[in-house]
Amino acid sequence: MRKLGLIGGMSWVSTGIYYDRINRIVQKRAAPMASAPLIIESLDFGQLFALREEEDWKRATSVLVDSAKRLEGAGVDGLLIGANSMHKLYDEIAEAIDIPILHIADHVGRALKRSDRKKAALIGTRNVMTESFYRKRLVAHGIDLLPPDLKNVETLERIIYDELMVGRVTRDAQRALKTIITNRAQEGADSIVLACTELNLVVDVDANVLPVFDSTRIHCSAAADWILEQEQDD
Repeated sequence: MRKLGLIGGMSWVSTGIYYDRINRIVQKRAAPMASAPLIIESLDFGQLFALREEEDWKRATSVLVDSAKRLEGAGVDGLLIGANSMHKLYDEIAEAIDIPILHIADHVGRALKRSDRKKAALIGTRNVMTESFYRKRLVAHGIDLLPPDLKNVETLERIIYDELMVGRVTRDAQRALKTIITNRAQEGADSIVLACTELNLVVDVDANVLPVFDSTRIHCSAAADWILEQEQDD
């Protein structure tokens, strides 16, 4: 098995989800006593919280690049960034190291394409929903995207940052996400991309009005494929 590095800590909740899910997949596919060869660097989320200004992102770039270099130096063969939003820094991180990074949006795009989905709606943090760094990766796989619904941004960021990232799950959040997904279906989406690790805590991925593509599940499955050298074709 190949050794994978995980940059975590974009909430301890998401890091725990990644560790648990990757290991469960590897155990199921490899052997009952198998576990994934992972090296995790869990960063201080206090340095990476709700970034807005250019200077904030420059600081975050330095933090993540340094983390990637440490993991590469520790001997990992590939890298995972355990946050959708931090893939905004993918190019800078990839340029700084000599090992591959499994880009979350590429694997989500492949999953949508395999399922013959044509028009998806992104649900996540502000930068994931509104900026091009994530959307263009999905479009490159032939996926059309609904325009972001800006009136949902504040609601989603409150739920994500104030509740889910501190491990708090409420019925109000579950109802809010169900309403958002229902509205996106009425607006013509044929699928939903949950583009925030913690959102699966308040969305029933397997029972909804639309097929839900959970980026975390997809990313973890791709990580297990990569560890076990069972990479999927496009």
